[in-house]
Amino acid sequence: MELVLADTLLGLAQSPDPCALLRAVCGGDGAAPLSVERLETLRFLLQWLEAGGAGGEALRRAAWEVALGRCWPLLRGGGGADDPERRRLVRAACGALRLCARLCGAQLAARLIFMNQMTPPLPFFGAPCVSGANGPLSLTFKVVIFVPGCWLFHPSWHMCIYKRMFESENKTLTREGVAQFLEIYETKRLPNSPGFSEFIIGPLMDALSESSLYGRSPGQLIGACPPLGMKLQKFLSTYLTLLPEEERSSFLLKFIQKMTSRHWCAVPILFLSMALACIPSCKALGTEGLHALRDVLQCTMITHQILLRGAAQCFLLQTAMHLTDVEKVSLPEISSFLMSLRPEESLSRGTILWMELCDWLYTHDRCFRKSINRHAEHQERSSLSVYVHTLVEDYLKAPASKRENCFMPDWFEAKLVATMILLAADVEEMKNKQSKKSNTERVELKSFLHPLLDVLLKLGTNAYIPTLKTDKSLQLLLKLLQTCLLKQSSPLDDVVLSFLSNSVMTAAESILEFVLRRLTTSELNTVSDLDRCNLYLALLSELVNLCSNAGWKKGPSIWNFISSLINASIQNLQETGNEQLGEQIQKVVSMASLTVVCEIIDQKPELQLKSLHVVETLKDFISSVQLNQVLKKPSYIEEKNRYYFLCYSLFEESTSSQGWGKIVASYVHDQWVCLHFILNKYHKFIPLSNDETLELSLLAVQRPIRTLQSALEALTLLPSDQVLPVFRCMKVLVPKLLGSSESLCIDAFDLAWKVISSLSNTQLIFWSNLKAFVQFVFDTEVLAVAASSKGQAYSKIKEIILKLVEMSTARTGVFNAVLSYCCQSWLFPTSDDTGALENPFSNAGNYSELITEACVFGMVFRRDQRRLIQDVHAFVENLGDECAANVVTESTNRDDHYVRVCAVKFLCWLDGSNTLHKMFMEDLVIKLLDKDELVSKSRTRYYVNSLQHRIKNRLWQTLLVIFPKLDQNFLTGTLDKIFQAGFGNNQASIKYLIEWIIILILHRYPQCLENFWNCFCYGEEKLKTSICTFLSVLSHFDIILENTSEKKPILKKALLVVLQWCFNHNFSVRLYALVALKKIWGMCKALCVEEFEALTPVIESSLHQVENMHGAGNARKNWQRIQDHFFFATFHPLKDYSLETIFYTLPRLSELVEDEWIPLCKFTRYTDISLPAAFHWLHSRTELLNLKPSDWSQQDMGSDLVETDNQTEWTDVQKKIIPWKNSSPDLDLELVFQDRAAKLGKSNSRLIVVASLIDKPTNLGGLCRTSEIFGASALVVGSLHYINDKQFQHLSVSAEQWLPLVEVKPSQLVNYLQQKKTEGYTIIGVEQTAKSSDLTEYCFPEKSLLLLGNEHEGIPANLIQHLDVCVEIPQQGIIRSLNVHVSGALLIWEYTRQQLIRQKQLK
Repeated sequence: MELVLADTLLGLAQSPDPCALLRAVCGGDGAAPLSVERLETLRFLLQWLEAGGAGGEALRRAAWEVALGRCWPLLRGGGGADDPERRRLVRAACGALRLCARLCGAQLAARLIFMNQMTPPLPFFGAPCVSGANGPLSLTFKVVIFVPGCWLFHPSWHMCIYKRMFESENKTLTREGVAQFLEIYETKRLPNSPGFSEFIIGPLMDALSESSLYGRSPGQLIGACPPLGMKLQKFLSTYLTLLPEEERSSFLLKFIQKMTSRHWCAVPILFLSMALACIPSCKALGTEGLHALRDVLQCTMITHQILLRGAAQCFLLQTAMHLTDVEKVSLPEISSFLMSLRPEESLSRGTILWMELCDWLYTHDRCFRKSINRHAEHQERSSLSVYVHTLVEDYLKAPASKRENCFMPDWFEAKLVATMILLAADVEEMKNKQSKKSNTERVELKSFLHPLLDVLLKLGTNAYIPTLKTDKSLQLLLKLLQTCLLKQSSPLDDVVLSFLSNSVMTAAESILEFVLRRLTTSELNTVSDLDRCNLYLALLSELVNLCSNAGWKKGPSIWNFISSLINASIQNLQETGNEQLGEQIQKVVSMASLTVVCEIIDQKPELQLKSLHVVETLKDFISSVQLNQVLKKPSYIEEKNRYYFLCYSLFEESTSSQGWGKIVASYVHDQWVCLHFILNKYHKFIPLSNDETLELSLLAVQRPIRTLQSALEALTLLPSDQVLPVFRCMKVLVPKLLGSSESLCIDAFDLAWKVISSLSNTQLIFWSNLKAFVQFVFDTEVLAVAASSKGQAYSKIKEIILKLVEMSTARTGVFNAVLSYCCQSWLFPTSDDTGALENPFSNAGNYSELITEACVFGMVFRRDQRRLIQDVHAFVENLGDECAANVVTESTNRDDHYVRVCAVKFLCWLDGSNTLHKMFMEDLVIKLLDKDELVSKSRTRYYVNSLQHRIKNRLWQTLLVIFPKLDQNFLTGTLDKIFQAGFGNNQASIKYLIEWIIILILHRYPQCLENFWNCFCYGEEKLKTSICTFLSVLSHFDIILENTSEKKPILKKALLVVLQWCFNHNFSVRLYALVALKKIWGMCKALCVEEFEALTPVIESSLHQVENMHGAGNARKNWQRIQDHFFFATFHPLKDYSLETIFYTLPRLSELVEDEWIPLCKFTRYTDISLPAAFHWLHSRTELLNLKPSDWSQQDMGSDLVETDNQTEWTDVQKKIIPWKNSSPDLDLELVFQDRAAKLGKSNSRLIVVASLIDKPTNLGGLCRTSEIFGASALVVGSLHYINDKQFQHLSVSAEQWLPLVEVKPSQLVNYLQQKKTEGYTIIGVEQTAKSSDLTEYCFPEKSLLLLGNEHEGIPANLIQHLDVCVEIPQQGIIRSLNVHVSGALLIWEYTRQQLIRQKQLK
């Protein structure tokens, strides 16, 4: 460097020509590539020339030549990202290019951009051509577009490049473009122009709406914030900070309004909301901004992902608190905004978010803009307490004319007033704490509640209070009680709740008297009164809870109330003959009242209501009720009710509220709730058939068969959201009747399954119904009775198990619910679960396939969003209590890992000394080993992280958990199967597990060593793929012989076995043998065995030679690598035996895909089954846990693979380079094919060919070829595995590489067709039907979906009803049947022909 610089300085002193000097520094024409030293000198010289302003046009030409001829080629050259010399060279070249660009101006910049786009893509720093912070796109920005202190191009040129990337069909290119754009904030020189802000709000936000951009980066831990989410936070914060203050409000308002201008999925709206919440506090939003945030909140309600929806609401509320200018908004506007939040998902009292809101209100209490207010006495700015006091008074005012029947008031107002009262009360409490005052009187809360209590105290005595006023007061009371309750604290610790409870208790008698009068007299007699009935009953439940918590357990008031309510309700229900509207409504009210009473008696035993005599009357009445009795719609309506009924009917139509059918369904539903109360109480007295006699005079209990038949009838009558109590009754009845009425119980199974399978998993009712279904089908007694007879019920239950497992592949969480219930009921049965069973665990053996499937269960995600959704769920959960959504929403435990975690914890509870446990474990081991053999035979060679690899890995992990519980006799019998598995061609992670199990077995039972030595006696052909596995076992020979007293003969045998492999012609085999030899020889020397002296020269020579290899290529490096590998250097088979090692550390170190890593926290967080107290094998040792995956990958090389001296590394293998695999490592095959088709400029055909029903690879291959040739937009197949079939590939001739393929299983076709209909596609079936159209006469729409039938059965009947049209091909022959590929080809061509004609006509 010094010499080059000296020569340059000498030239500066002597040469008047700067151009010649530049050429001299570059080494002259045709010189070797520039070194780092010359580039640094060149940069110094260019800086000097720029500062001096010398050279003019000649200097610019010289700089142009230097940039394009000498510097640019260096950047386009290859080189590794880890090479420090290469990094120095590139940095120096970038510096020189910047200076050349300054001298030459925008012309050189444009030239460099053009060259970057036109030059064939070459990797830079080993990265794909469009990705990474050092790719050519990034380089163009750093070198050309931006120069410190100025923009060579106007930012609009820069935005053009990114806009093209954002709009690209290639998602990888879009992701890289967005990531690169968001990194501009690092320069701190973002352009301050309206165009740049518009670009952010326009093209950038359009690109950010794509959910797939928010995936985790490779190697990032599950639960971490995705890179795009972090970049978005930093970008938005930086950009807002750099914007002038006067422009921030306008930009933020447009940004937020953009979030409401389209349908956003859950993931983008979550991370955009989080980015807004992370902006530093500033006064940027006024009333309009607050309204825009409220509109965004409404957008979040569209998604079915409850946790993500709740988290987005939390972030949006934080945004409002950080960015709102309180002087521009009023408290009514704030309260209106808060009503858009759902307390059950985000803003719940007691959360950190609630306390932040209270603190914000307290801090700005007197700063809010004054609202237009008629209270002239408050001249100062409105405070929170004044606003709430006024709010309560205005709320409870009602005109006297509203006494008559009217519609119920909307709940919105009651929710708003209750929320603001509690916020003001908590703000008051916060003030008291900060001022260190002990205000036990709660002056402000008392003043807020006074108008309400005044009304409540008069309810029981004043019959002339307007109906509207009573409705409003009770609504407000109910909302106060529901909102005030904290989820995670004792009521005694909550002073606000205690004060509210005590205040309400003073009016409890009056409220109960009013409710009793309204429910038992004829005051509720219109359809609109049913809403009031629901209000009264909900309030009754809350009051009973309040009384119970307050210690009012035996008070005569509650007893008298319940007795009076039961007697009056039964009397109303027993009246017959009158079908007028008022009487019918009263029956609905009475049945609903009895339902609530049954629930109170069942859930509040401390009130001792069962001792009431009237409860026996209630039981007799419920048992005698005619089940499924419906109420006829009144044909005659009294004149005074006609107006209200007609108005309500119109109201129903306009609001989609309940109609008469729904009223009847609710009435039937309540019958079954009451019946469940009886059946559950007397389930032990239910006879096994109708022939048995029963002392009790309860008809429903006496005649269980008739009751179950009525239950089946109810399932056909009731809508899906009302069947839950029927399922619960069936849970009680089916176990009693399965032995005597098997066919009836099977009908119950089928009908219940039909209800469950018809529901979507996005509906909230799906999960409660699924839970109830599982509880009665997998009841311990049902399973035992079915297994004892091995009849049709047994087969039906096993069929349901398979259906549930299949459903789990499409509906995440289904298998979780089934397995959790079964494991708990088998291990920890309650008295209700056991029934007459002696040991419910016997069911585990009879239905062991449930546990077997659970042990290997797991998704292999393809294009769908489920993995992304689960990753984002994990991220939100990792936020902990800081995100209120984690506190208030119920944990659904729908993670795929839940199933395996539950199964493993179930196995951890098993005891080898228990006969049933022992038999179950042995049966499970045999089934798992058979499954492993079946998977191995299905595909002898399988790729890393393929489905076969994952199943085998999960299977051997389970075997490793069970191993310590098995006895010697069983292990000895299964040892040969384990050895045979070791002979397979296994992936590295599976090899480690098999080797570990063998080591543990030999350590525990050294007598099995004889069987182990036999593994080395097979021919070389069998051992070529497995010998390294058995040699690896010997590398832990000290562990194996730990419990052996006579070590010498065993060591001698081991030496003789290992030595023969030390001279194998395969280099990798020799390395493994030498590692084992080093271990065994060390043991021999420690024992000082004289018998081994004859072998000493040979062994010592071999070990000395391998330790001191010189000039043998990479042999010495490989020897060091294998010794440093974790399995030989750090791993200890005994000390590292733990759940964390098996399920997390080992998969990570063996480079298994992250989806297969199960961290230890999931074993403690998931499932209601805890690990046994005596189970201590939890944590990995720190030494192993801190290791990183090494570059040595265990390999078993074939015997014919002889190493060569000039190989670079022994692990390197020749492979075909697929560039797009590097640029999109996380994308599935389907996306890759779509990207490739897009790159080729395929036609924009709107034809989709659906071939999911076709199962012959030859037909699919031909269709693939035809579809590609005629430019179909996609081919839908039942499984993407077909593309690996040789027959498919022979017919398709690589068409699958250029045509988008979509996987839709036949069971998913109905949903797929409905989805495509909503997208505007016409569903066309190729089938001969009574109304099918002739192909020659049919005109294909542009958006056509062509459904092809099965080769033998055609299109199933259940799919034909989803078709828009059937098209048949006119035929002249006798056979009347064409091959499905030929039929499809004819229709594809006809569609193409018609579209070509239309295009020509348009031209």
